Amino acid sequence: MFRRSTLGTLFAFALLLAISGSSATAASGGGCQLQGTASFSPGLSNTAGPFSYSFAGDLTSCQSNVAGAPTTGTVEAGKTVTRQVVNSITGATDTVTYQEPVPSGSGGCASSTTSGTGIVTWADGTQSVLDFATTGAAAAVNLTGSVVPSVTLQATNAQAGDPTTLTITTTRYAGYSSQGVLAFQPPDPTACSAGGVTTAGISGFVGLGTGS
Repeated sequence: MFRRSTLGTLFAFALLLAISGSSATAASGGGCQLQGTASFSPGLSNTAGPFSYSFAGDLTSCQSNVAGAPTTGTVEAGKTVTRQVVNSITGATDTVTYQEPVPSGSGGCASSTTSGTGIVTWADGTQSVLDFATTGAAAAVNLTGSVVPSVTLQATNAQAGDPTTLTITTTRYAGYSSQGVLAFQPPDPTACSAGGVTTAGISGFVGLGTGS
């Protein structure tokens, strides 16, 4: 039987992202609901080993004591970002794809640890870049993270004269830290003992703050 904590560990970063900025202080509390999907390579199985993954999800029902804080947003990690850029040689407008850092981890369906960087885009267009680490076992997943100043993405198809990097800068909740827990549901729990779990949905709630 596939254990709920396995993917919970892997998805912990998503919950961290979900909350990054939903409360002003740790003492006052706050948070967001997260619903998303993660994809694993190779698929998670009953045999522990290294893996990488990507994630995308929606943040809703965010509560905060920060005036004007957004109540919704999106979060992703390990995905690609497309931008229209001006080529410095030809002057033409090119379409360039940039790769977000791909989270990685070690473990399997019983337990795992992961780390990576995710990007939250809030409803008002502001963004939060979150470094995270997760540890999970049984039905519980512990996650920690911090909002960092920026992350630099590398181009995958740049032509000569195109910008080869894209920097995403934190414009909301700089310096915040986060903790949280979550639950997950793979579409086929028996995949752990077969071909491996390659995708799974996740949902949960996480809190963040600036105080102790």
